[in-house]
Amino acid sequence: MNVLVVCTGNVCRSPMAEQMLIERLTAAGMHDVHVSSAGTGALVGRPMTPEAAAQSVRYGADPAAHSARQLTERMVQDADLVLTATRAHRAEVAQLVPRAARRAYTLREFARVLAFLAAEGDLDDPGLPDPSSRSPLQRATDAAARSRGLAPPPSDPNDDDILDPYRAPDAVYDEAGRLIDQSIDQLVSALVTPSVSGGPGAT
Repeated sequence: MNVLVVCTGNVCRSPMAEQMLIERLTAAGMHDVHVSSAGTGALVGRPMTPEAAAQSVRYGADPAAHSARQLTERMVQDADLVLTATRAHRAEVAQLVPRAARRAYTLREFARVLAFLAAEGDLDDPGLPDPSSRSPLQRATDAAARSRGLAPPPSDPNDDDILDPYRAPDAVYDEAGRLIDQSIDQLVSALVTPSVSGGPGAT
């Protein structure tokens, strides 16, 4: 399972989300997921901003090895799931590779859809002969693609975006970090529900 996280410069939001996803998915026992990040207007080769790196550390991740990368068509083609900071980034991904639109979401949108499907018990497809043959995240991604329109949208569309903290005060970094942390917690919590993990009560 190959996950790509996208923002603009690839020095704040997307590496924060990448590193936090790696940390949380690994802690949940999902070792078969590869997570990377890139930017639509990347500051190629640069490390994370000090403020973004501090947010990663704050939430238990490791920012040390990051080097910003420019988003390419090949990266999108190779991704099973694309998570973006904003709806505008999601649109850029779809413009770059139109068929990727089905598997591209903002991070907050994907977490919202998974939480809804988990609550409804709809994260697995009972028609599959052996759903346990795929990872929980792959099964959830497939379910989200089938049912993303069923999840109630936010009252304010901006609530599916993560604000840009680049060159902003520390308070904006704090809020971006909080939103990323909240979304990833929601996402991982949905993945480890019994209906996805195959635990007690799974169908």
